[in-house]
Parts: sequence; C-alpha cells; structure tokens
Amino acid sequence: MHRRHFIALTSAFALSPIALHAAPTLSTPTQAEAAMKAGKVVLLDFWASWCSTCAAQERVLTDLRAENPDYDRKIAFFIIDWDQHSASNLSRRLNIPRRSTLVALNGQTEIARIVAGTSKKDISSLLDQALAAAPA
Repeated sequence: MHRRHFIALTSAFALSPIALHAAPTLSTPTQAEAAMKAGKVVLLDFWASWCSTCAAQERVLTDLRAENPDYDRKIAFFIIDWDQHSASNLSRRLNIPRRSTLVALNGQTEIARIVAGTSKKDISSLLDQALAAAPA
C-alpha cells in the first residue's frame, strides 16, 4: 500500500467517531408545540451542546431508537437547544428546570419526565410509556 493511501485511510477511520457524534438536529419550541397541538406523542429533549449529561442521554436515546424502530414510528422527537430556548413559553409552561430534561407528552398532556438521568433503564421506561400512549 502506498504511504499516501495508508495515511488517508487511517485519517478517515480516526475521524469516523467524530462524524458519528455530530451535533443533533435541533428543533424550535414552535415546531414541538405544533406537534403537541396536533395531538402527537412527543419526546422533548432539552439539550445543550456543552452538557455532558445531555451527551450521555443522547447516546442512550440513539441506542434505544436503533434497537426499537417503533420509537421513531410512533414518537416525534424534538431536541430543544437549552441555551437558546430556556426562557421560551414552552419551557416556562412545562416548568423545565434545566438542560438534560426529557419530557414525554401525549398532545398537551405530560406522560413522564426525567431530569438529568442517564440510565438506559429509566430512559427506556420513559420511551415505553410514550409508546404505550401512541395510537396503534
């Protein structure tokens, strides 16, 4: 193998974990509220890019969603940037205390929430409760 090819391949493999952990696609409170008003089952993830707890929650959510495709089929996921939207009407109305808060809702009705929890068991339970509230 030529040295240039080896360096290029090695660099690509070394950078691939970074690509897998790119910043998530963010939503606005307005987008989340529209889904809630439409009666959808939603999971709101109040997230901050600098938050290690948020990163741990994101890894667990990604794993769980890969393990159970029904989560993505029946639950609308919204990642709300805490730094931009902590003072939004949505955050105030739901009494969101901090970043790293996950809230499952059926329309406007809260199903359950987790504040700063990263346990796979707890987050799985939250998603299962949301799934149980979703239409068949």
